[in-house]
Amino acid sequence: MRLTTCTVIFLLLTNVFCFGQKKQEREFRIDKEELPQSILPVLSHHLNNVKRLRFYKELDGKKSSYEVKFKKDKLFYSVEFDENGALEDVEFIIRENDIPQETLNSINNHLLKTYGKFRIKKIQQQYLKNGTDAKTVLRNAFQNLILPEINYEMVIAVKDKEGYGEYEVTFDSNGQHLLTRKSAAPKYDHVLFQ
Repeated sequence: MRLTTCTVIFLLLTNVFCFGQKKQEREFRIDKEELPQSILPVLSHHLNNVKRLRFYKELDGKKSSYEVKFKKDKLFYSVEFDENGALEDVEFIIRENDIPQETLNSINNHLLKTYGKFRIKKIQQQYLKNGTDAKTVLRNAFQNLILPEINYEMVIAVKDKEGYGEYEVTFDSNGQHLLTRKSAAPKYDHVLFQ
């Protein structure tokens, strides 16, 4: 009897860690002057001919960060920096047909196996800093290079036991699952581009 209780607790905890944490980000728009001074010099070369340039501060309960969002060459970019102004990642919105077919098949297989029915609401191609210098990460992202170190971050809608929900699911460049976070609210609290 005691072994059964321990097994149940273990399975519950495993399920919690498997799906990661809830996504509880709060994002609000700020003025350019509120950004750390180191951000704009890093980005200045890439901000020529951009549209819809906006600045945001994001709080997720554990940390704060800054995002610079804009449209350039028909792509919507989000460049994220930590609270000290160091580059964290660059993301831009893509469509399913922008993902290599073998990778997309692997992603879809995982999503079908995990959720059954799902709808992809948004896909972003993600370039993480991960020890690479900021200049290289920015160059790779703005050249839209398909590299082994990129990730695909998806927002999906599913019907689960609690009703309809949204998840943010991240995959590596081969379509291998990396992380799942359930959104705290059924919809984003902000509009990506205003």
